[in-house]
Amino acid sequence: MTDTAIRPRRSALYMPASNPKAVEKARTLDADVIILDLEDAVAPEMKPAAREAAVAAVKAGGFGAREVVIRVNGIDTPWGTEDLRAAAEAGPDAVLVPKVNDAADVRLYDQHLNAAPPATRLWTMIETAKAAFHLWDIAGAMHGTRLSTWVMGVNDFAKEMRARQTPDRAPFLPLLTLSVAAARAHGLTILDGVHNDIEDLAALEAVCLQGVDFGFDGKTLIHPKHLEICNRVFSPSQDDIAWSQAVIAAFNAPENAGKGALRVDGKMAERLHLTQAQRLVAVAQAIAGRGADAEMGR
Repeated sequence: MTDTAIRPRRSALYMPASNPKAVEKARTLDADVIILDLEDAVAPEMKPAAREAAVAAVKAGGFGAREVVIRVNGIDTPWGTEDLRAAAEAGPDAVLVPKVNDAADVRLYDQHLNAAPPATRLWTMIETAKAAFHLWDIAGAMHGTRLSTWVMGVNDFAKEMRARQTPDRAPFLPLLTLSVAAARAHGLTILDGVHNDIEDLAALEAVCLQGVDFGFDGKTLIHPKHLEICNRVFSPSQDDIAWSQAVIAAFNAPENAGKGALRVDGKMAERLHLTQAQRLVAVAQAIAGRGADAEMGR
């Protein structure tokens, strides 16, 4: 099951569902996605209360154009089954599940969302060493399930691999590349993992630029301070928009009907570039529309 409409997912901000002030603040932040977290950000003794708070927040609404996602605890934990039941009943835009190892896990989680509204999607964390060897099958499980989006969990990969998290993320480059390739092959959205250093904004910008180079749609974040950089870097640049519009106009010109390649502003443009240009312009329009909705208070 894929999303038919293009929605900006440049920034996906984790907010602990156990913190009422954080949830209320989320309604005002310039994030494309708000992830109400029941897992890593919530202490064990707070998890039942966080679950109730997340459900109440989704039902109350007020998030405007932002997508609202509930991240549940794993089904193998004491809280997972009840989290899934409650999330399905609440009907957020998506339910994010952790530590998916293979396609069977996707189908199992999907079954637990049978009671959710049809529009509710399944997002999965890609964060285990086992998952690294089942990427193709996990992505393929989208056919016949609600799966639409992957979220990279580099911190958990580092833990399992005993790898160092270097500024260039060198230990994880093959994994990130293969994850994007598998997601794209099956039409999934894919979001990069979080940046742990809250104060090092220069490093954040560098890793956001790296994420764009990889082909990620956006990035998950742990602090509102990171939103401006993330949104800016993952937005199409004005130069890219202008080039894309020129490519579209060139291929739409009557004299170019049926041509497979054209010269546009001194560059070669083929039909594959037309497809890319159309999507980039659609993304830019969706971002502009989201901004207009925010200004109108919707």
